[in-house]
Amino acid sequence: MTDSNPYATTLDLRQTGAIWRARLLRPQLDAELVAALADAMRRCAAGQGVVLAIEGSGEAFCLGGDLEAAARDAPYDPASLYDLWRGLSEGPFVSVALARGRTTAGGVGLLACCDIALCDNGATFGLPEMLFGLHPACVMPFLARRVGAQRAHYLTLTSASLTAAQALACGLVDAMDADAEALLRAHLLRLRRLSPSAIARYKAYRAQTDGVVAVRRDAALDANRAMFADPIVRDNIRRYVTTTKFPWE
Repeated sequence: MTDSNPYATTLDLRQTGAIWRARLLRPQLDAELVAALADAMRRCAAGQGVVLAIEGSGEAFCLGGDLEAAARDAPYDPASLYDLWRGLSEGPFVSVALARGRTTAGGVGLLACCDIALCDNGATFGLPEMLFGLHPACVMPFLARRVGAQRAHYLTLTSASLTAAQALACGLVDAMDADAEALLRAHLLRLRRLSPSAIARYKAYRAQTDGVVAVRRDAALDANRAMFADPIVRDNIRRYVTTTKFPWE
């Protein structure tokens, strides 16, 4: 195995032949982690990688955006995150997400944009954005394509948490197993047989025939920016970060 990790505390990236594995070293999709993932994606594509597998650390796959940064009014451009997800969706490699533990908010977007989504039996998934006066604008094009528009609508409005079995039943994940690492390895053994050129041609074709992600980009970014510019939303986030209380509490 080649150790090729230049990302310090954000991402552990390792390559074995045409297989690249990226382990998130923090659960929040802050600007630094998004930049590290985008760079890892470019390196995989430039090296004719067949698979880029993304997994979390500890008890979560990914918990979405950095609420503490949002509470500080730290500048954040959602375009970089949306374009990362689009790259994982359309890039010339097979993107695989492996979820253990919790996946929420933008983490659901990171999972939904990948070509293949796997999880262990204890994984849970949820979209809590509406509880803060937000909605998952950037997540929605990727999520609706994966689970269907009405299911994505329902999950958004109810903020319901899904078990691994429920996520499998609705198509949010493609396979689950008690041994997530064994599940991933079984997929890698099959996927490594594919040629980079075949993957690139197929992914380009899929992007052309299913253009929802490209078409919805501007609307998603505009909606996201408008929400985070709302002082009431920012106050809701600050209150939660400082007291862990929701707006109605």
